[in-house]
Amino acid sequence: MLGQRSVEETGRLVEVKLGGRPVHHEQMALVAGIHRAAAAVRQHVENSVLRGPDLTWTAFVVLWVVWVRGESETRHVAEEAGISKGTLTGVVRTLESRGLLRRAGHPADGRLVLLRLTADGEALMGRVVPEFNAEEAFVTGQLDDAECRCAAELLRRVVGQVEGHGAERRSSLLGGAEPAPRRSGRRRSKG
Repeated sequence: MLGQRSVEETGRLVEVKLGGRPVHHEQMALVAGIHRAAAAVRQHVENSVLRGPDLTWTAFVVLWVVWVRGESETRHVAEEAGISKGTLTGVVRTLESRGLLRRAGHPADGRLVLLRLTADGEALMGRVVPEFNAEEAFVTGQLDDAECRCAAELLRRVVGQVEGHGAERRSSLLGGAEPAPRRSGRRRSKG
């Protein structure tokens, strides 16, 4: 991470660690900045607006997608929320147990599941969304409207690059092999 170091200083340190191999300084700084900004915003909002209603960022995003889109298939909610279907299942279970979300079978295809907010879920979002938006304004307070539009467009282009070409790039990097399953990072117990 860049921390308080300059882009140039960090790039030089990385190049030394890599035995003099050049690095893409500006791109390193941008990706590190995206990560740090996302983590900082998420932590701020979870510790302020989302603390009272006891929501995680992911739970809020799932509620947001269903609130904005209305009744939706789980696969579309997971995709729009940027989470796996497995993660969505756990989040939905929690939100359903709290009476905020309801699952229902699809009327035309029994294999599909639809999600919709309950009256309590609608009321919660009606209270939380204005507070959440006020924090969006706070965390972007150093930028004017034009800068916000520009930054949003640039980030859309970064996401578009990954979504449009990421699978091909991963396949090339992995020699056509499928990525290995992700692990939690926990070591398996011996015994």
